Amino acid sequence: MKSGFISFFLFLLISYQIQAQQEYHQHEYCSKALTAKKFYPFNHIRSSLLTADYDLTYYRFEWEIDPAVKAIKGTVTPYFKVLSDGFTEINFDFSRALIVDSIVFHGNKLAFSQPSSYVLTIQLPGALTTQSIDSLSITYHGTPPSGGFGSFIQSSHGGEPILWTLSEPFGAQDWWPCKNGLDDKIDSIDILITTPEKYKAAGNGSLEVEKKLGNGWALYHWKHRYPITPYLVAFAVTNYESYTDEVVFHDGSTMPMLNFVYPENLNEAKTGTADNVAALQFFDSLFVAYPFKKEKYGHAQFGWGGGMEHQTMSFVSNFDWGLLAHELAHQWFGDFVTCGNWEDIWLNEGFATYLEGLTRERFESDFAWQNWKSAKVNSITSNNGGSVKVDNTSSVNRIFSGRLSYNKGSYLLHMLRWKLGDEMFFKGLRNYLTAHSYRYAVTENLQQHLENISGQSLQEFFDDWFKGQGFPNYKIIWDQEADRLLIKIEQTPSHESVSFFEMPVPVRLKGQGKEMMVRLENTEINQIFVVNPDFMVESVEFDPDLWLVAKSSVLQEDIILSGTESFEGSQISVYPNPTKDLLTVKMDINEYDSMEISIINTEGKKIITSPVISTSHNFQVAHLPSGIYYINVQQYGKQVFSSKFIKE
Repeated sequence: MKSGFISFFLFLLISYQIQAQQEYHQHEYCSKALTAKKFYPFNHIRSSLLTADYDLTYYRFEWEIDPAVKAIKGTVTPYFKVLSDGFTEINFDFSRALIVDSIVFHGNKLAFSQPSSYVLTIQLPGALTTQSIDSLSITYHGTPPSGGFGSFIQSSHGGEPILWTLSEPFGAQDWWPCKNGLDDKIDSIDILITTPEKYKAAGNGSLEVEKKLGNGWALYHWKHRYPITPYLVAFAVTNYESYTDEVVFHDGSTMPMLNFVYPENLNEAKTGTADNVAALQFFDSLFVAYPFKKEKYGHAQFGWGGGMEHQTMSFVSNFDWGLLAHELAHQWFGDFVTCGNWEDIWLNEGFATYLEGLTRERFESDFAWQNWKSAKVNSITSNNGGSVKVDNTSSVNRIFSGRLSYNKGSYLLHMLRWKLGDEMFFKGLRNYLTAHSYRYAVTENLQQHLENISGQSLQEFFDDWFKGQGFPNYKIIWDQEADRLLIKIEQTPSHESVSFFEMPVPVRLKGQGKEMMVRLENTEINQIFVVNPDFMVESVEFDPDLWLVAKSSVLQEDIILSGTESFEGSQISVYPNPTKDLLTVKMDINEYDSMEISIINTEGKKIITSPVISTSHNFQVAHLPSGIYYINVQQYGKQVFSSKFIKE
């Protein structure tokens, strides 16, 4: 009876863990990662170099949208600042599949051409003055092509039509004339949508006007007065129910959280968005103030399997805690500060994934936080290769790799937090956000801010974890000698691009009802550490709190630190041992290229280091405090010998 109960209990526990793992995997990505393999091919994926000679300052969008029809009709009016002399034409990234009806400049129609599939060239009547600001209006209509993740999608829910846009990474050009790159944020926009009056239109910014026009149509005017990157401009139209949650900030100020949801999901949505208020307050206090506080935050439900962080109005398919937290996090990391090129997409997606994890740490149980981390590590280590840096920015599937851009990117941050400590880590992130507010940033910018605040060089870390592929496989060997514990760390990288991952390694020692956490600064291969617990150790556990991306094994076996050991058939002797003043290291070897000898204290710090230039070396150690030390011999960066000696 007892064994049967235990078996049943274990079954329930394992089933719960499996279900929890599945839930984390189900909601851990934006739509982009979930559906990257389903994307439509891009015919043109780069912002044209022809758009570099002007700066966008404002856009007025006026569109007529019927969600029952996959079509767009309207006028777009961009305002621009001229940046070069001889400015006689202006170019936009825009699909030739759409029909341009007219282009008007100062009341006059202009000639234009579409020399390639995604270039619209407009001839101006004369050269515009450098630094002058001007505008023109482009009227067009048609059915946008299906590029990227769809970019312009007409579908249905509950028997009702819905039409939405989703432009990341390159899809804005499919449905409006733009600069389709990561180099120019539009300073402000207005979106005016007329739609059959039974529908509502959700968009960026504050809802200024919502009124029926008396002809069976209604007008929705969204006003946004913050810089915005083109792929974050968006709208969605269907038979929404709308409601508002109030966000109260720590200073007592308030802001609306405006929600547009399917009528059939209203009750579920109200529960989810109310919970998300706490996440917004958490991020607002942990990082910097919510970046669009003068307007709103909100959600619009749409038909994709995840979410998209459109500025001030995330599009979501459901109201799961993790999904809402992820898209909310993007308002800081992705919208407020946007990755400056697609190889740095982890600055958007890795951050949003990690911030979703931080909400698990803040609001849920220790088990939930541990399970979240475990799911990420298991995902990352399911393949031996792959870098956080995107090595093929023409592939949407590679840009939005769930394993690399999302999970490994999030764990890069988690390991930086472990390496630097909470105070330095979060202060560095706040400095990064403040310095690049409403602009673009790249990985080097983040690295610089973290180095400045911590005083540490992080070049090797970013070389290994951002540019490099794979992860370390650790072998932890331990052996207790009286009141001293020897721990040897062996490491084998999973990919040849990184020869060694230099990281602080956490281990937990247990025995006699006690435990002790130890942080071992693993700076070289086959490194040996001496720890002095006040109890007999019965077990050693590698990284119990899951700070590292790694695989590991832990073994208890003898660690030989004798005075004479073999090295490839030769002999290395250390004498006298113990010693008071002079220590001799004699090596019966024929080849000592790239070989060095180090004396190391019990904390793992190198006291003396000398290149091997002969078969016999004398070290003056009279100045060293009494105690145990180690002689380490390395060749080509690999430890080949270690011996303990006593300084009297």
